[in-house]
Amino acid sequence: MRQIAVAAAIVMFLTPSPARAQLSGAAAQAESIDPPWGLRLAPEMTEHPLPANTSPAVFGIGDAADGDEDRDMSLKGHGELRRDTTIVKGDAVHYDMDRNVVDAYGHVHVVDKYDVFVGPEAHMHVEANEGTMTTPTYHFNLTGGSGSADSIDLIDNERSVIHHGTYTACQCETDPAWYLKAASFDMDQGSNEGVAHNGVLFFQGVPIFASPWLSFPLSNARQSGFLPPTFSLSSTNGFDLTVPYYFNIAPNYDLTVTPRYMSKRGAMLTTNYRYLSPTYSGSVTIAYLPDDALTKTNRYSINIVHNQNFGGGLAAYVNYSQVSDVNVTTDLASNTASLVNGQDIFQQEAGVTYNNGPWSVVARVQRWQSFSTAPPYNRAPEVDVKYNQYNAGGFDFGAEADATRFTISTADSTEGSRFTFNPYVSYPLSGPGWFITPKVQWHYVAYDLSSIGSTAPTGQPKSFSFNVPTLSVDSGLIFERSIRLFGTDYIQTLEPRLYYVYTPYRNQTFAPVFDTGEEDFGLAQIFTDNTFVGGDRVADLNRVTAAITTRFINQATGDERARFVVAQQYYFTNPQVTLDPGAAVTDIRGSDVIVGASLKIGPGFTTEQAVQYDEQRNQLDQGTSGFTWKPGDREVVSLAYRYTRADEDLDNEAENQIVASGQWPLSRKLYAVGQANYDMVAHRLVAGLLGIQYDADCWALSFAVQKYTNISTSTTASSSATRVLLQLQLKGLTKIDNGLAEQFRASIPGYTPLPAPPEPESRFSNYE
Repeated sequence: MRQIAVAAAIVMFLTPSPARAQLSGAAAQAESIDPPWGLRLAPEMTEHPLPANTSPAVFGIGDAADGDEDRDMSLKGHGELRRDTTIVKGDAVHYDMDRNVVDAYGHVHVVDKYDVFVGPEAHMHVEANEGTMTTPTYHFNLTGGSGSADSIDLIDNERSVIHHGTYTACQCETDPAWYLKAASFDMDQGSNEGVAHNGVLFFQGVPIFASPWLSFPLSNARQSGFLPPTFSLSSTNGFDLTVPYYFNIAPNYDLTVTPRYMSKRGAMLTTNYRYLSPTYSGSVTIAYLPDDALTKTNRYSINIVHNQNFGGGLAAYVNYSQVSDVNVTTDLASNTASLVNGQDIFQQEAGVTYNNGPWSVVARVQRWQSFSTAPPYNRAPEVDVKYNQYNAGGFDFGAEADATRFTISTADSTEGSRFTFNPYVSYPLSGPGWFITPKVQWHYVAYDLSSIGSTAPTGQPKSFSFNVPTLSVDSGLIFERSIRLFGTDYIQTLEPRLYYVYTPYRNQTFAPVFDTGEEDFGLAQIFTDNTFVGGDRVADLNRVTAAITTRFINQATGDERARFVVAQQYYFTNPQVTLDPGAAVTDIRGSDVIVGASLKIGPGFTTEQAVQYDEQRNQLDQGTSGFTWKPGDREVVSLAYRYTRADEDLDNEAENQIVASGQWPLSRKLYAVGQANYDMVAHRLVAGLLGIQYDADCWALSFAVQKYTNISTSTTASSSATRVLLQLQLKGLTKIDNGLAEQFRASIPGYTPLPAPPEPESRFSNYE
């Protein structure tokens, strides 16, 4: 039986010290952790720092005790010594008060703040938290890491050195899925870092990696260390291995260095530097492959992004990309990047912006590194000023002025400067269930050309201008009624809308096409006053757009359960302005009919359909139909059908594709992912992905087989290839990384990554 009197006697020998939890005065009041919302601490849990130059009291307890007063004390039978956050337990505990040293023997437990060490004996300097243990086992509470060793040296309350030991973050007493075995470990809780010297990594009992030096985190906080490596095998790169290393330089700076080896091409290095501050942020990414074994050239890509906030609405930005050749984005895309691309232009832009109240100003230089036979124009430079004022005596008014100098790398091309000025004024009127907005605009465009290409119209002047007015009226009604469907109360709306626009014809034959194209036709663009995007063309229109929408809204939740819309444009006269001055004018009286619908049928089930139908030709131009079912986390299935009737210039090759994707649990730990894009015209699989993810307690494995297609560019034909991807993540050893999750997220709408590791435990979780 323990003798409580023994504990009291030992305390009397020691220097008194204030208790760590006091219950008097303001300190006795419960405190809020995170005002104004948070849990309230019980008074007993409040911790108080000791006054300066005051040592914590030492408490001892045991079945029996003997010793000399103020010199030493021996505790026998369940001996226990406590000082602050350090606890020493053993069958026999001897405490030398003069040297402040404790020796413990037999079933020794040493608890040092967050960590627990167990062994046959321990020798500790109590005040310095310094000591040694032989053949210990240990557990680090913040990470759940554990292991065993021949011996361990405790340097202080944060650092320790393990000799000939093991380390694992797996929560099992025997046979962990992975573990490190090393000649020595340096464990530093202060810097949250462990370092293994001359270590070997074992997975499922098999050595898979050896290194003279290996760093790993001791908490879930951001820390320097290796990210999970990724393996792949493809027909273009052969065996492909990337091993990223993350440098946590500062709380607002980090660097990821990614060595990569491709058996068919050679060694490559990618660096990604990120920075963040209250006034600026950005990143610099550089990839370099010297002497590609296939192309016999040095290959690289550079991407720089910077955003600067000067305050007072003034800001600046840089977005710069450069590559060695057009195929870099396809040949050297990362193991986890989406490979369905065909990029042949790269933006190089820098600018200054100003936003203050109604004013918005952008001054920029925009250039392009282009590998296309029809590259875009550079803006060198451009200044754009916008002013918008709302509800000024009931009026909305504003203007946009833009001055741009256009240059291009293609020889024998038209170049020069363009100035546009577009003022407007509108008077919105609205009431319960209705609105009407008349609007007047003016378009002024002036050109000063420095060179004229051979494809320009005959008689092309260098300086000219044109003016075009526009009148539009937007109006609509909103009707509501209460209905009951399938036992649920809904509000049904009926929303007819009419939009009329009139723009007279102005001859724009001599206007070059610097940045202008025809606008896409769809619900998002049907209520606009111009069928062109850009500043070089203003369409002559005498047109009305009619649409009607009905919605079903759950009265109890406000959730929109269904929406149906029908819209069409009607032309009173044929538009004469075309993008190409030599193009024939098309006889148009009515636009295609657009029909759309979206439904939420049940929990997690949504479906959307849209159809664009050409009444004049009695044919379907575009159509999409799809549904998504997402009943829970990591449970999603999507199916979509897309159809587009291509233009005759494209040899009538219409888009006719079915896209299916999904993520679904096969068991508690095993998940399947997949995606397929099948072209019904070419009768082939354009892109496909099939993978599995296994999420164990202390490791995760992702595996995928992917077929991808590189879209043809001006210099390369389209091609397809297959690759195999594999990533192993050892939790607690490598930092958490999205890895293949980025590829799965890009391919599968609604994809959810595997669960994150649990938060670290409190030091009170395993309190002794």
